[in-house]
Amino acid sequence: MASSDTAPRAWQRMLSGRRLDLLDPSPLDVEISDIAQGLARVARWNGQTRGDHAFSVAQHSLMVEQIVRRLTNAPPQTLQLALLHDAPEYVIGDMISPFKAVVGGGYKTVEARLEAAIHIRFGLPPVVPKTLVALIKRADRIAAYFEATELAGFSDAEARAFFGPPRGISHDMLDVIPRPAAEVEAIFLQRFEMIEQLRSAKAS
Repeated sequence: MASSDTAPRAWQRMLSGRRLDLLDPSPLDVEISDIAQGLARVARWNGQTRGDHAFSVAQHSLMVEQIVRRLTNAPPQTLQLALLHDAPEYVIGDMISPFKAVVGGGYKTVEARLEAAIHIRFGLPPVVPKTLVALIKRADRIAAYFEATELAGFSDAEARAFFGPPRGISHDMLDVIPRPAAEVEAIFLQRFEMIEQLRSAKAS
């Protein structure tokens, strides 16, 4: 049994075998397989969604990347940033916005450190340029609008008040049907690898 003087454990062991320190995350301990595994099993909306399966953060991330592609002719690096925009949640989970407001700044500090480590691991900018943050946030809010109205019980008026109207995107462009975790994990990995190939081709 640990003594009272022992510092609490601040790392998580991943299925890849990596041991990720939450307080000082190293890019060397970040693996895309762990991210896909975790995000495919983290539920959006605290699990308060319709369907036989949870609507996972991985499925949400795929939808945000798809929306970014539809909104603009984005380069592969931007698409990868969109796909990984919620990647820290494979460690810290998906806290709903009201709870984030209660927790305050400490959560944001841990999230920012994890995001920087993830970005460095995959050759992305540690700090995302503000223009890209705005684009990805726009896509994120559009995704949230459709999730809210089709899965989470929000009325159209309520969703528009919280997330704004989904300008430029219609319902028939997206798949908002919750899928099994293993299926979404595989699709997430496939999309990540496809974008990496596009990035490599652009760089060559």
